[in-house]
Amino acid sequence: MSLEQQVMAAMKDAMKAKDEAGLRGLRAIKAAIIIAKTAEGAGGELKPADEPKLLQKLVKQRKDSLQIYQQQNRPDLAQKEEEEIAVIEKFLPKQLDAAALKVILAKIIADTGAQSAADMGKVMGVATKQLAGQADGKTIGAIVKELMAK
Repeated sequence: MSLEQQVMAAMKDAMKAKDEAGLRGLRAIKAAIIIAKTAEGAGGELKPADEPKLLQKLVKQRKDSLQIYQQQNRPDLAQKEEEEIAVIEKFLPKQLDAAALKVILAKIIADTGAQSAADMGKVMGVATKQLAGQADGKTIGAIVKELMAK
């Protein structure tokens, strides 16, 4: 079942349950899917490989907004962002923890033969493709920097 079909089924359930927070998050996903499908060169469909990227982008946007709302002491808006993040993350693959990421990234560094920080781009290219949907780029980058510094 595609992401769009999963979202539509979840929206139906959220409407029946009168779950406003869930519905808000699901509508955001649906809107992003429609935008991605109608984008130039998309051909009217969303590829399964692009689904995790789309969801991660939505989560990142909400985390950025959440941080701003917390800095500006707006708990009402921050709560809405947290609720939407929780809904969107249900559709993402399970995120890897830092320990598992370090093991995978150490192997990627060894496989690519990276020696210094100048080789970080090579490692990041392989890592972001291999770990798509399982970790965000910011976390991957921080762990790669840490491992390359050793």
